[in-house]
Amino acid sequence: MKKIFLLTMLAFLTGQVMASDLAREQRLKDQIIDSILDGEPEMLMAEGYEFLSIYTEADEPKGAVLILHGRGYHPDWQDVVNPLRVGLAEQGWNTLSIQLPVLEKDAKYYDYEPIFDEALPRIDAAIDFLKQQGNDRIVLIAHSCGVHMAMQYIRKKGEDRIDAFVGIGMGATDYKQPMRQPFPLDQMKKPVLDVYGGDDYPAVQRLAGIRAQQMQDDGNPLSQQTVVPGANHYFTDMGEPLLEVVGSWLDKLPTD
Repeated sequence: MKKIFLLTMLAFLTGQVMASDLAREQRLKDQIIDSILDGEPEMLMAEGYEFLSIYTEADEPKGAVLILHGRGYHPDWQDVVNPLRVGLAEQGWNTLSIQLPVLEKDAKYYDYEPIFDEALPRIDAAIDFLKQQGNDRIVLIAHSCGVHMAMQYIRKKGEDRIDAFVGIGMGATDYKQPMRQPFPLDQMKKPVLDVYGGDDYPAVQRLAGIRAQQMQDDGNPLSQQTVVPGANHYFTDMGEPLLEVVGSWLDKLPTD
């Protein structure tokens, strides 16, 4: 807690705004770090703050994927994140799952909007780490609120540092809290996979047609939209079908 206090004071004195809940993030790290069974914990640094990531190496890597969890979770979350970070490593992809900024448990979409920018230096630090490990092909995979943070990154920094993007449960918000900015899918030239569940949140399903049209507007011919029948927003007990969809699409990407 002393370290969290010092970091908060440093941010205040330097004019850096950190609105996320660093104490809760520390508790999440303490809860999971000793129970990680696959991969190795890696503490990465972004703008003076150290955050948890988990790096899992494949035997003969085809490239790397960077995985962003959903709202309020952590880099070894049992739904979506763990099935992908472990399963894709078994399919030949090095995986790096990172801790994103979090707020208190009952925080809503509009509460999270002001901290989207806090994720940007973490994404850059994660990409830097992957490149330092010799990964030249990097695919960004994000779920739910992680998608909003990933889209903020692409909106502000572009897509030059990634080779493809996978969005899972894209467009999830809360009741009477619609998105204030559209996703920049119509501006992206890299391949995009849009995956959502047949029983996903209404907002995710309602905006699916718009997302599909955006991907077609001057987009990449490899971009596609896929529905996983029977899956809810969190893909509860549906890790294998999700892994199959994502892994199959990644294998279609160009290797050069």
